[in-house]
Amino acid sequence: MNVALGGTFDPVHDGHRALFDRAFTLGDLTVGLTSTDLASRTRDENRPIRPYEVRRRELVSELSTYTDRYDRTVTVRKLESPTGIATEPVFDTLVVSPETRTGGKRINELRREQGREPLRLEVVESVHAEDGDMLSSTRIVRGEIDEHGNLTPDRDGRVADAE
Repeated sequence: MNVALGGTFDPVHDGHRALFDRAFTLGDLTVGLTSTDLASRTRDENRPIRPYEVRRRELVSELSTYTDRYDRTVTVRKLESPTGIATEPVFDTLVVSPETRTGGKRINELRREQGREPLRLEVVESVHAEDGDMLSSTRIVRGEIDEHGNLTPDRDGRVADAE
């Protein structure tokens, strides 16, 4: 099976790792990594995005830990548009989160318009941080949590109360 997954991955965290794990159980994976331009257009302007090459290097390193474990291949490609590579005929499945499911449905609409079969949408549940809120790259960049969802100490060395 040929599996597609897309994102900005800035930085990679345990929520992304849950997506990777599921994708690799399904088949060979192609990851679409948003270009710097696309990421900047689709993100909060107060949230800086690291350059594509920096994110790509870190993503490739992360994904290399999965290829031997699952005996699968992985390819990383640049995404220049929100629907990215998933409209191409080679894919069978698109791995999404609940937050990106709508985008997956839009991709399937485009595929139908192109006379292609819709992709199977494989929804992977969101991962939550220690405080019960969703784990996200934005929260990591803000310094609220680390990549595993652990609360980070404030400047006085205290960890915010999760209750």
